[in-house]
Amino acid sequence: MAEQLSFDLPVRQALGREDFFVSPANAVAVAMIESATPWPGGRLVLSGPAGSGKTHLAHVWAARTGARIIPARSLREADVPRLAAGPVAVEDVPGIATDLDAQKALFHLYNLMLSERRALLLTGRLDPALWRLSLPDLQSRVQAAQHAALDPPDDALLSAVLAKLFADRQLAPKPDVIPYLITRMDRSFAAAGQIVDRLDRLALAEGRTLTRALAARLLDRASPDETP
Repeated sequence: MAEQLSFDLPVRQALGREDFFVSPANAVAVAMIESATPWPGGRLVLSGPAGSGKTHLAHVWAARTGARIIPARSLREADVPRLAAGPVAVEDVPGIATDLDAQKALFHLYNLMLSERRALLLTGRLDPALWRLSLPDLQSRVQAAQHAALDPPDDALLSAVLAKLFADRQLAPKPDVIPYLITRMDRSFAAAGQIVDRLDRLALAEGRTLTRALAARLLDRASPDETP
């Protein structure tokens, strides 16, 4: 049978609710995002490692509520009144831990949205107690908000993440590839993204389909100190 060829196709990230796989590792966070009951104080902090689904869930919430999504580093005080007109998701808040101007803008946004009874979603990789925001009043408010964590993936979630990452790249690995990968790879969302990217590039370079043999060669190439 002729070998299926790989093509350099654009990555189209799927961010709909139907594309998000629920497992015990993220069930609490999903329940909070989908809850019809307002969050306590109208605030929710969503934390989890890179690739765990924070941005995906922010888009799910935004699609349901009409919320705006903005990176924390893009916050400007002049934009706060406009943003506070509706629900807002602010991503990667720990990324402004040393940016006092952005923190002041978020502090203003936080307080204004509280007075306007608007919902505010904040995201970051670590537990909010570890965000180390240099504006103490903002740090204390973040820590006081409702918090939902996305935990490291179990087998079912890791399989679903790999399948989604392949689908985002319009790739169709052989059925035994994902089960093979999850028994041998570093069990993290970041590693899943790296492996899919490297398999995509390797298959493209060799004009081959994504097989278990190709995955085995990729993993064998990784040094003991390097995440595949």
